Amino acid sequence: MIDRRSLLLGSAAALAFPTAARAAERSRLTRGRQLAASALTAPIEIIDDPYGVPHIRAGSIPDAFFGQGYVVARDRLFQIDLSHRREMGRLAEAFGPEFAPHDAVARLFHYRGDLNKELASVAPHIVACARAYVAGINARIDEVMQDPALLPLEYRILGVTPLKWELTDLVLARTVSTGNMDDEVRRARLAALGLLELDAVVAPLRPAWPLTVPEDLDPAAVTEADLGVMRLGRLPFGTLVPKDDHPGAQTDAVERGNAGSNAWTVGPSRTATGRPILANDPHLGIGSYDPRHVAHLSAPGLDVIGGGAPGLPGIMQGHTDRFAFGRTNFHIDQEDLFVLELHSEDPERYRHNGAWKPFERVEIAIPVKGAAPKTSTLRYAVQGPVVSHDPAKRRATAVAAVELQPGGSGAFAMIAINLARDWSGLREAFRLHPSPTNFHYADVNGNHGWQVIGFVPVRRKGDGLMPVPGDGRYDWIGMRDFRALPSAFNPAKGWFASANQNNLPADWPRDRIPAFSFRDPYRYDRIASVLASEPKHRLQDSVALQHDTFSEPARQLVALLPAQGSAGAAPALAMLRGWDARLDGDSAPAALYEILWRELGDRMLAAIVPERARALVTEIAPSVLLGLLEHPDARLGPNPARARDALFDAALAAAWNAAQKKLGPDPSKWRWATLHQVRLTHPLSRIPAIAAAFPAIEGEGSGGDSYTVMARWLREAPNWHVSGGASYRQVIDVGAWDNSLMLNFPGQSNDPRSQHYRDQYLPWIRGEMQPMLFSRAAVDAHAAARTVLHPK
Repeated sequence: MIDRRSLLLGSAAALAFPTAARAAERSRLTRGRQLAASALTAPIEIIDDPYGVPHIRAGSIPDAFFGQGYVVARDRLFQIDLSHRREMGRLAEAFGPEFAPHDAVARLFHYRGDLNKELASVAPHIVACARAYVAGINARIDEVMQDPALLPLEYRILGVTPLKWELTDLVLARTVSTGNMDDEVRRARLAALGLLELDAVVAPLRPAWPLTVPEDLDPAAVTEADLGVMRLGRLPFGTLVPKDDHPGAQTDAVERGNAGSNAWTVGPSRTATGRPILANDPHLGIGSYDPRHVAHLSAPGLDVIGGGAPGLPGIMQGHTDRFAFGRTNFHIDQEDLFVLELHSEDPERYRHNGAWKPFERVEIAIPVKGAAPKTSTLRYAVQGPVVSHDPAKRRATAVAAVELQPGGSGAFAMIAINLARDWSGLREAFRLHPSPTNFHYADVNGNHGWQVIGFVPVRRKGDGLMPVPGDGRYDWIGMRDFRALPSAFNPAKGWFASANQNNLPADWPRDRIPAFSFRDPYRYDRIASVLASEPKHRLQDSVALQHDTFSEPARQLVALLPAQGSAGAAPALAMLRGWDARLDGDSAPAALYEILWRELGDRMLAAIVPERARALVTEIAPSVLLGLLEHPDARLGPNPARARDALFDAALAAAWNAAQKKLGPDPSKWRWATLHQVRLTHPLSRIPAIAAAFPAIEGEGSGGDSYTVMARWLREAPNWHVSGGASYRQVIDVGAWDNSLMLNFPGQSNDPRSQHYRDQYLPWIRGEMQPMLFSRAAVDAHAAARTVLHPK
């Protein structure tokens, strides 16, 4: 690893190195390639640094985006190809008939509007960049097809070839998740049981809000079946092998429950250098493909570096030569489930606005490998795609989603953001950004700010918290953009942070609340406490804070420990009492605490949730658990305090016994990292040949959990492995760009033959940030390879 001092010395030495020697070194490292790509207008140079980051130098901005498409396909071709096939509904033609239902669902959610009109609504120069990005991907596909030695290993094993891209694919494919629709169904089912108050055990509403059943919704009729094809589940690659036993599968609900990110900006008045600092670590699933690919795009009028989403043009988190930017998930309820009444004699009609309206029907034929095309009927109601159609019950359900509205693809937003020069230009770019985001900003002039961006549906009636009748009364009637959402610019306190907490201003209008699903504020509270206590914040302070393992829930739990316990509970009490509440990987109390936390949660759910609702209330929010331990109430029976004490004591004893079984009889050898292992496998490792060709990246454990700033989510019981967190990190010294640091876990390449397949695994475990090389001198001084692409 190159340390910070040697990096800076190396950069300085490069400036003094004789011109002839530099030229000789440049010639030795340079590889030339010719590409039959009409979209490439002039040669571009790609310099790979020691960390696998490609630095693309082009003569025009579109050519720079061509280079980004090329390098992401170079490093991640099968990853983006599999995702592209899934979104386009073209899996069955490569993998067989079992995939046809998934293809039908993907096509159900394709954009139904005018694609040319969608493209025409975006500035031509931005469309040109997207077109060039797609051409760059296709150029790499052409290259590997001409030289099979370059093909990623998956293609040979599976006997498939890459799918070429079209510009219109970026606006046609609209990936719609269940969003909070499964939460809507859960609430309706609890209401039918007369137990709606139990929803607050799973997901307390933030801001506080009364839950009511929508007018004329029969909650007893709502079931999981109303989610229809949204419940189709994982791709059936298990059918290619005798048994589907892939470890660590997670539900979407578990991942959504943990999903989050941290970001903060510190203004020049509160930094040691007088320059702003921007830090960001987006939290996404960990266990398979790296969700970020780092690249540096340079051309006249463009200079941007950072992490991008493979298959999406532009950089999502990083910096330009003028400003740094980061993002965390804001909460906007962007999906609703509508219940439709079908005509008794004609199930192809549904009641809407006092009349019977026919569904729009589309018949499709899905190509299938080795078989005849699979036909399917897609239906659409006024609100959106029909996901469930049950004539026997005279019932159907349809989904309204922001992603399906005009401008809802968001495919051009990152390009526009990357091309902006200042805060004013960014506010124009935000119009193209539909997904809910806390956008953080800091510039070379010393400004720093925050703007919530995303589209907010305007409902004719209702709050989006339960399924609603689809008869027209609850339809969406418009869309608000970022101008109706909160922001701050150069806040007086000198810093700003977001960590998925409720950051709506206290006086925010109650009729304009965008969602009620903000997270417990534990990570934010810790970040705020640290930043407020540091009048001269340094780059290394941000790095330390990103790796902070202090747990506020653990601190509260330690404060609630009983003064004494039974013989079985006494050892656990002795270990935890006085513990500093840090979930370090080498900590024995941290391991015991995590086992105890799970025991307490399970036992509390069993105590307060009636048997008939246990299938619906399967988890307990940490604030609810801690609240009941501190202030036991009637939910625990006629003597709540005694019941709490008995529950706590039993959980302590059980946790101690479980720790001995899992970690051994000697508590001095217990380590949280022993349980909290970090293991990454290929998403198709169920296929033996894939598993053999792509060795698992494993061998180390980690500290942290879902509620520490160093977020490392836990898999579902009985597993304790890391399931998510910050695979990409950045800490940016605004203006002194070469001081900036990053990590991209586990590496830039998905190819096990590459040195960058897992080279960031150990640095990520150890918290060792890597240089984020930016200036021409720094990049040239540390060039590991050069490639020149020449248009044919």
